Amino acid sequence: MLDKLENILKELQKVAICYSGGIDSSFLLFVANKILPKENVLAIIVNGQMVSRDDYNNAMEFAKENDFNILEIPYNAFEVKDFKENHKNRCYSCKKNLMKNIINAANDNEFKHVLDGKNIDDTKVYRPGNIATKELGIISPLEEVGFTKEDIRKYSKEFGIKFWNKPSNSCLATRFPYDTILEPDDLKKVELAEKEIKKLDIERVRVRVHGDIARIEVESKDFTKILEHNDTINEIKDLGFKFVTLDLSGIKSGAFD
Repeated sequence: MLDKLENILKELQKVAICYSGGIDSSFLLFVANKILPKENVLAIIVNGQMVSRDDYNNAMEFAKENDFNILEIPYNAFEVKDFKENHKNRCYSCKKNLMKNIINAANDNEFKHVLDGKNIDDTKVYRPGNIATKELGIISPLEEVGFTKEDIRKYSKEFGIKFWNKPSNSCLATRFPYDTILEPDDLKKVELAEKEIKKLDIERVRVRVHGDIARIEVESKDFTKILEHNDTINEIKDLGFKFVTLDLSGIKSGAFD
């Protein structure tokens, strides 16, 4: 499987990679730099309000630690009407606009092949953004070869990528019900709330917003950590929430889909 991925990269010769700092795109970036000359690989990272600052900073740190070529481009998702109004097709509209910017940045730097880290598992869940990337001709070599998330984690661990088991994160807009008007401060409030919870040694967390209610989703094994820390609950309330609740059904990806 790894051989097939390496052969695809060799055939492409020169690639720009949509880089988020998640394990999928990080793994692809790592392998590409292992197979191709450094100057033939460009990581393009988007700096926008929909990405938590910790995720962004960790992504930059990984690239710099490995001396990868990286290009940062600013992105204002709130300029996309469907994103700001959080419509059902938010992800499609935002991803298409974002990827156009990435393609333009790649072309400006003489990279014609643009890759992303989509894997087989991503095709089995609601990911409208995948339609946009396909329409724009983004290449998904991990999906093409048949990599699952488990495969990616396994190889990443073998390569010594220290965050091989890092939980997946998602756009901060996913914390809000569809058709909720979003503002930058809304996303920042969710980001800070989740950061407070992660201080309790909780890796997987989502804070879903229902007006002035913050609904915490964590794994059942972490319920006690939440219940034993009123100080954390108070910190979240101080961010502007009137009520803080714990969802006893646990964490669920795509809870608002």
